[in-house]
Amino acid sequence: MNHLLISLIHWKDLNMLSMKIITKYVYELLEKDCHLQKISIPVDATESEPKSFIFMSEDALTNPQKLMVLIHGSGVVRAGQWARRLIINEDLDSGTQIPFIKRAVDEGYGVIVLNPNENYIEVEKPKMRKQLSADGTDEPAEKRERREKVSKETKKRRDFFEKYRNPQKEKEMMQLFIRENGSPEEHAVYVWDHFIAKSAAESVFFVAHSYGGLAFVELMIQREADVKSKVTAVALTDSVHNVWHQEAGKTIREWMRENCCNWVSSSEPLDTSVESMLPDCPRVSAGTDRHELTSWKSFPSIFKFFAEASQAKSSSQKPTLTRRSHRIKHEEL
Repeated sequence: MNHLLISLIHWKDLNMLSMKIITKYVYELLEKDCHLQKISIPVDATESEPKSFIFMSEDALTNPQKLMVLIHGSGVVRAGQWARRLIINEDLDSGTQIPFIKRAVDEGYGVIVLNPNENYIEVEKPKMRKQLSADGTDEPAEKRERREKVSKETKKRRDFFEKYRNPQKEKEMMQLFIRENGSPEEHAVYVWDHFIAKSAAESVFFVAHSYGGLAFVELMIQREADVKSKVTAVALTDSVHNVWHQEAGKTIREWMRENCCNWVSSSEPLDTSVESMLPDCPRVSAGTDRHELTSWKSFPSIFKFFAEASQAKSSSQKPTLTRRSHRIKHEEL
């Protein structure tokens, strides 16, 4: 039993280590290969308060034409990742946002990569110190040093065995949330207010996977007029948003029908129309029934969708969504 417990602890430690290594490696690629800059948030953070960060291309705020914003889903993934399972078991192309970033830069987009799961830092809880008793202050220095040394050795041994007996109690940790970025939804609104809304781009495009789609819808609810004025098209990949639960109004649903497309997990060929019970954006197949692969499999279609939307905007016409043969008839809702 003890051997099994120790093995499980070692597996947990190795898994945590691999997660940190992957995250660090992807961050390095974003800076070195994609030439993105790491920007600290909150923008006015003090030296001592918790901080997070996003990644931006050098021209993200100054590019006068196009800006692409990438939002991953929930869980353990961090900026620049779609799915850690794919990074480990398949490759960086399918599991990271790097192909999207490189193609976007090649096609003249500025780029902003959100980091919606970096909501807090963990610190060890401060320990309550016991005050010395009155008679303890009169204790001879030599005796006190000897007693403290024995106490430290005892504590060291106890902590060592406690780690393997109950690893959850190894340290008492507390979470310090990052100001105005304590959730993916808060983070999306914060980055919009302080970066995207201030960008010079005539057209803004979003790619949002899974919970990232929910965060985008929440952004629309809170900044509807601003989003409509700047955003040209939104590509969702297996988004988990729900316009009913999120109480998105009729004007938002109508805008989404015209300017968004959701590539969902499906066994149908890529871009095949998929029926939906929700009165929001059209749904088409991502060409895979694996949730984590939907962003990668729909990659070429997303860029085609954006190009068509951009062309339609420049010619003052409505965009023709990718191979969409149907329109959801919920205009009265």
